[in-house]
Amino acid sequence: MFAVFNCFNRAWEEAARDQGATPWQSFRHVVLPIVLPSVIGIALFGFTLFYDEFARTLLTAGSDNTLPLEIFGMTTSVTTQVLYAPGTLTTVFSFAVIVCAAVVVRIISARRAT
Repeated sequence: MFAVFNCFNRAWEEAARDQGATPWQSFRHVVLPIVLPSVIGIALFGFTLFYDEFARTLLTAGSDNTLPLEIFGMTTSVTTQVLYAPGTLTTVFSFAVIVCAAVVVRIISARRAT
């Protein structure tokens, strides 16, 4: 977000305020449409980093296993077909999150075009 806000032109926000917009209106109608695609991208990047946190989970997990540790435990012994079920579910879930984000970006783009 530092890169987005470093490139953000404050004159647009000031222009909205000069036209009589409240701080909330200038944020909602000027700032948010400009930074929202970046926020969605950062959320997807954060989701990706969070979803594959094997090393940190390995060091900090207590007596309970998380999904990455459980999958790792399944691969250290004899690999069975049970391993493919969580792999398929996590892949479908990841694609669903990406598709939802793409739909949100498309809706935002369509609203901007009108």
